[in-house]
Amino acid sequence: MPPDLDTPAEIAGLDLLNRLYRAPLLECAGDGPDAIDRLVDELEPAAAAGAGLIFQGAMPVRREGGRVAPNMTHLATADRADDLRRLTDAIHDHGARIVAQLDHGGVRSLETWHRPYRAANPDLRQLAVSKPPRLLRLAARAGFLDYDFDVLSTADVYDLAADFGRAAGHAVAAGYDGIHLAGANMGIIQQFCSPYYNRRSDEFGGSFGARLRFLELVHEEIRERVGDLPVLTKIPVETAAPPFVRPRLSAADGVRLAEHAERIGFDAVVPVRGSTFWDLSLVRGQHPEQAWGDDRFQDDYAAVFGGRARARLVAAVNRLQAHYYDFEPAWNADLCRQVRETTSLPVLCEGGIRGRAEMDALVGSACDLVGVGRPFYAEPRLPARLLDVETNGTTPTEDPHAVCENCNNCAVPQATGARGVCRTPSVLEAAVELRRAGAYERSPSDERDG
Repeated sequence: MPPDLDTPAEIAGLDLLNRLYRAPLLECAGDGPDAIDRLVDELEPAAAAGAGLIFQGAMPVRREGGRVAPNMTHLATADRADDLRRLTDAIHDHGARIVAQLDHGGVRSLETWHRPYRAANPDLRQLAVSKPPRLLRLAARAGFLDYDFDVLSTADVYDLAADFGRAAGHAVAAGYDGIHLAGANMGIIQQFCSPYYNRRSDEFGGSFGARLRFLELVHEEIRERVGDLPVLTKIPVETAAPPFVRPRLSAADGVRLAEHAERIGFDAVVPVRGSTFWDLSLVRGQHPEQAWGDDRFQDDYAAVFGGRARARLVAAVNRLQAHYYDFEPAWNADLCRQVRETTSLPVLCEGGIRGRAEMDALVGSACDLVGVGRPFYAEPRLPARLLDVETNGTTPTEDPHAVCENCNNCAVPQATGARGVCRTPSVLEAAVELRRAGAYERSPSDERDG
């Protein structure tokens, strides 16, 4: 029989209870004394409800600079390991595995767009692969971005790669089961891989292969510190960018990139179809009207974006993007399928996947594991509804779906440092009804298996 969502899986010797994973999200737990408690509260329910694999959201590899959102939890220093062990132990207690995602934002970092952060850290400068593209410089000239960048020297590139390696070593000490690189979503790794951002003339630019050299160097630094633990990366393509934005990573480039990732020793890949910009191509769905109009965040929006008028303009651009980036079920599936046909690596698929039957159809055809992200904000114990579903042959006799409406009201307030939670009444009401009906409880046998 072909695999389904409940079928156990394995990545580079790491055994997984099933093929469902919690995709990386912004936990916004911060670095304060309550950070670990908040992370446990955020991530343990998914493990307790049966998810085989948990990805912790992007963790900065440097203590200062390179953060893409407020209240991220860094992994830059060795003293984090003892604290984070409490989180990894909590996940392991349920039989699940947890992987740390490592990140640096480059020119997408807070010091580019977040006014209060910029004011509090006036000496921080963005790290740029090359001089930022003209469109971004025009946005800065109009006052929406604030560039004070340093183009990385060759020596700086080696130093940054070593920081990824050191952060991976801290993750191992903390008990994480693997490392996941935030290789897409316009972070520094994508900026190196992309011809739109990378116009270097040293060993890290000038050709397709040279643009991938940073990814290769980061892998070398990580592998030196983690040994045989699984190392995964997102694979970016930029086909969702506006058609006038050139040059960019094509789908064919993404497949080549995945093939290169296999050659240099990565253990699994997560192909992602996105843009050259930090925009709604990352989440897709409706314009978050409710979040933009929420009175609780108006002062914070004005502070972050440089005034109420600018915040309204950002909201208007967000509305236009929502029309351009309509929600598309399993929007990365075709790219995942292409990568799976040309490599022997396990392929993980995420992005717009909501129902059990859809997940079973993807597993074994487009991918090996299926990830769900934003729906966890409304349903922290969502796996309890998606797993262990009775089937008729290979078809579920019931087809549970996440109650998420893809409205993105959870995402916009995170720009202010707010936690990622569902704020849509109809979705919350549906989750409450399911909870009252016991939908998020697992049977004693399921708990023992987990």
